[in-house]
Amino acid sequence: MAEQPPVPAWHTLPADEIAAVLGTGPHGLASREAAERLTRSGPNVIDPVPPPPWYATLLHQFTSPVIYILLVAALVTLALEEWIDAGVIAAVLALNATIGFTQERRAERSVRALMGLVAPRARVIRDGHERDIDSRDLVPGDLVLLESGMRVPADIRLIAVNGLVVDQALLTGESEGVAKSADPSPDPATPIAERSCMAYSGTVVVRGRGRGYVVATGMQTELGAIAGSMRAQELPATPLQERMERFARAIGILVAAGALASFVLGVIVGESPSQMFLVAVALAVAVVPEGLPVAFTIALALGVRRMARRNAIIRKLPAVETLGSTTVIGSDKTGTLTENRMTVREAWTAAGTRPVPPPGSGPAPDISELERLLFVTGVMTNEADAFLTDDGYETSGDPTEAALLLAAIAVGLEPADLRAAPVLADIPFESERQYSASCRTWEGRTAWFVKGAPERIAERSTRMLTADGEAPVDRAAILAAAHDLASRGYRVLAMAWRPLEGPPDLDDHPRDLVFLGLQAMMDPPRPGVREAIRGCQQAGMRVIMITGDHAITASAIAAELSIAPPGAPVLPGPEIDSLDDEALRARLREIAVIARAAPEHKLRTVRALRADGHVVAVTGDGVNDAPALRAADIGIAMGRSGTDVAREAADMVLADDNFVTIYAAVEEGRVTFENVRKVTFFLVSTGAALLIAILASVALQWPVPMVAAQFLWLNLVTNGLQDVALAFEPGEKDVLRYPPRRRSEGIISPLLWERTVVAGIVMCIGTLALFRWELDQGASLEAARTVALTTMVLFQNFHLGNVRVERQSAFARSPLGNPFLFYAAAAALGLHIASLYLPPTQYVLRVEPLPLEAWLRMIPVAASVIVVVELHKLLVRLRGGTPLYRVVVRRP
Repeated sequence: MAEQPPVPAWHTLPADEIAAVLGTGPHGLASREAAERLTRSGPNVIDPVPPPPWYATLLHQFTSPVIYILLVAALVTLALEEWIDAGVIAAVLALNATIGFTQERRAERSVRALMGLVAPRARVIRDGHERDIDSRDLVPGDLVLLESGMRVPADIRLIAVNGLVVDQALLTGESEGVAKSADPSPDPATPIAERSCMAYSGTVVVRGRGRGYVVATGMQTELGAIAGSMRAQELPATPLQERMERFARAIGILVAAGALASFVLGVIVGESPSQMFLVAVALAVAVVPEGLPVAFTIALALGVRRMARRNAIIRKLPAVETLGSTTVIGSDKTGTLTENRMTVREAWTAAGTRPVPPPGSGPAPDISELERLLFVTGVMTNEADAFLTDDGYETSGDPTEAALLLAAIAVGLEPADLRAAPVLADIPFESERQYSASCRTWEGRTAWFVKGAPERIAERSTRMLTADGEAPVDRAAILAAAHDLASRGYRVLAMAWRPLEGPPDLDDHPRDLVFLGLQAMMDPPRPGVREAIRGCQQAGMRVIMITGDHAITASAIAAELSIAPPGAPVLPGPEIDSLDDEALRARLREIAVIARAAPEHKLRTVRALRADGHVVAVTGDGVNDAPALRAADIGIAMGRSGTDVAREAADMVLADDNFVTIYAAVEEGRVTFENVRKVTFFLVSTGAALLIAILASVALQWPVPMVAAQFLWLNLVTNGLQDVALAFEPGEKDVLRYPPRRRSEGIISPLLWERTVVAGIVMCIGTLALFRWELDQGASLEAARTVALTTMVLFQNFHLGNVRVERQSAFARSPLGNPFLFYAAAAALGLHIASLYLPPTQYVLRVEPLPLEAWLRMIPVAASVIVVVELHKLLVRLRGGTPLYRVVVRRP
C-alpha cells in the first residue's frame, strides 16, 4: 500500500486521489486485505491507561518532605536504641500512609475513565457488500457508511453526503452541528472545525447520511492524538505541594540549626559531647511536628468529603487546596457555562419581536395567528423528537431542530399532534440548498412548510405575512432583523410557507413563498452560573472563556454572564499561533474570551497564564479540553457529559456538570487551606516554644525541661487530638472576601510567623519559670519535668482559642462552634491527667502526680498566652493587618 500522507493533508485531496493513496475503491476492501492491514495498524481503539498499581499509590504517601524528616528522626532514634520513640514515629508514618492510600484509591475508582468513546459497531462495505463489524476492526481504507445517531468510529474522509450534519462539540467545542460536504479544502492549514469533508472519531451524526474512507484509526486519529498529548504532559506540582516543600525545608534548616546550636552551646558551657548529642536529638524530636502529616492528610480528606457532598469529586488530596489558591479559571463554554442545549430565545415577525419562554416555565403565552404559523412551521420541517420526563423535556436528534420543538411546546402547541398531518413530500436540508421543506395536509389544506437560512428564505419569498394579512416581502427588513439577532450571538432560522390549491409538484422546489418570520436560538447559560462567576470575581479570581465557538457567539455569552463587557475584544485561537510567549501573556492580561480555540491553543493559554504567575484551573468536558486539563494546576472535568479522556486528565470531576459547583468548591478549598494553616500554626508555635526552652536551658546550664518521650507525648497525643480536631473547623465567614493567596506565600504567612514567635516566647517563659520554681523549691527533677510538661499541655489548650481565628478576637467565636475540637481538648487534658496516675504511662513518660497548689500556679500562667496574642491581634488590626515587624524594620 502506498505511503499515507500526514493526517492534516487528507482534507485537501479529492475523493479519487484519496482512494488511490489508500488502495481502496467504491466496493471497499477485500476481507483478506482488511485482515492484513489490521495486523499492521492495530485495533481501532484508544489505548487505555491502566490505573496506578496499589504499591505506587502506597509509596506516593511517603514522598512528602515532612515525611522525609520523620523518616530521618525514626532512623536516628533506632540508632540510639530509643525503641519507644522510634515505635511512635513509625506508627505516625503508618497511620498517615493508610489514610492517604485509602482516600486516593477510592477517588481513583470513582472516576476511572472507561475510554468508551469509539463506537462499538461500524457499518462498512467489504467485498462489495454492506456489513456491520466491530469498530475496533476498522482499518485505513475501509469504506464506512454514516447515518443519523451514529458515533463516527474513526477519522473519515467523506466522499458522498446527503444532508449530513455532525456534532463536533467534544472535539472542537462548537455548540452547533456542522454541515458536511464531499468537497476538499484547498488550504492545508484549515482548522479542524472547518474541515467540512472530514468526520472525526468520537463525533456524532445528528442528521443525514454519508459515506467515506477511513484515513486514521486508534491513536492515529485526532482523538487519539489529543489523548496522547494529554498523557505526555508533565503534571505540575500543586501550590500546596510547593508550600509543603518550602515549609519542610525551613523546618529542616531550623531543626539542624537548633540541634547544632544546642550541641555547640552545651560543649562550650562544659557539658560532655555525648550528653549534648542526646540533647540535640531530643531537640529534633521536640521541634519536628510529628503529628503534622496525619493532620494534613485528615484535613485534606475532610475537604474531599465536604466537596463530594457538594458534587465535586477530588482525585488527588493536594488538589483540594489548589482551588483555594486559584487566580484564573479558564472555562470551556459548551456544556460547562451553558447547557449544551440549543433554545429558542426570541421570535421575530413583521409584527415585532417577542421573547420565547422555556417550556414548562409557566402558562403558555397568548400568540397571534402569525406567530402560531411561525412555530407550526418549525415543527412541520423537523426530524427531532421531544418527550416529557420527570425531569422536564428530553430531546433527541439535531439540537437546532429540537430547539424548535421546545419553542412550539412553550407557546402551547403539541408537536406530536401537528406532525400527525400526512406528509406528501420532503426535501432534506443540504448545505448547498440551505433550507429544508415538508409538504403536508394540515387543517384541511395542503401547504409547503419551509425553514432555512434567512437570506435564502427571503430570496425565495415574494410575500410576507403581517398582522394585517399578506404584503409584499420586505427583504431589507428581514435581513436587518436577522443581522441584529446574529450580532447578539444567536443562530437564526427563517420560516415560510406556501398554501397549495392541489397536490405538490415533486419535481419543483417550493418558491413564491409567504415569509413568516425568524426564530433566534442560543445555547443558554446554566442557571446560577452568572452568580457563581460574579462570586469568583469578588473572591479575586478572573474567569476566562476558552471555546471553539465563533467569536460573536462567545462574546454574546460572555457579556450575558458578565465575564466580559459587551463589545470587549475577543482573541481568536488562530491568532495565538502568531504570538510568541511574551506577547501571548500580554494579550491574556487584557482579554477574557478566546474563540475558535483548538486544543493546542488551550494548552498554550494555560502555560502562558502559569508562566505569568497565575494558579490556573481549567474546566471542560470534551476531548479537546484534555491537554489543558492536565497541564493546569487543577483540571476540572464534567462527570455527566464529560468524556472519559477529559475525566482521566482532570484532578476534580463535577458530578453535576455545574459551574456553580466550582464556586462552592473554591470556598471549601479555602476553608481546607485555612484549617491546614491553623494546624500548622498550632504545632509550630508549640515547637518554637520547646526549641527556645531547650536552647535557654542549655545556655543557663539547667537540666533539659523534658525528655524525648515527653516531647513525643506533646506532639502526638495531647497536640495530636487537638490538631486533628482543628481540621473540622467550619471556616471563617469572610473566607471568600480576600484575594487568592500568592503562589509564593507559604503555609504560614509572615503575620503568623510573627505570632508563632510571640506565642512561643510566652509559652517558653511560662514553662521555664515554673520548671525553675519547682527545682528551687527542692522538687525532684522528675517532678519539675512533670510540671513543665503539664504547663505546656495547658498552654496548648488555651492557645487553641488563638489559633481558631486568625484575624479577629478569639472571643468572637463560640467554644462550641466546633464541638469536636472542644471535646478533643477536654479529652487531651483528661488523658494527660490520667497519665500522671497510671503506672504504665508514669514509666514511659517519667511523670508523677501533681499537688493542687501546682495546678493553681500552672493554670493562670498558661492563660497568659491568650492575653498576649489578643494584644498582638489588636495591634495588627490597628495597623490594618500589617505585621508589627514591618513597623520596626522599615525598608530604606
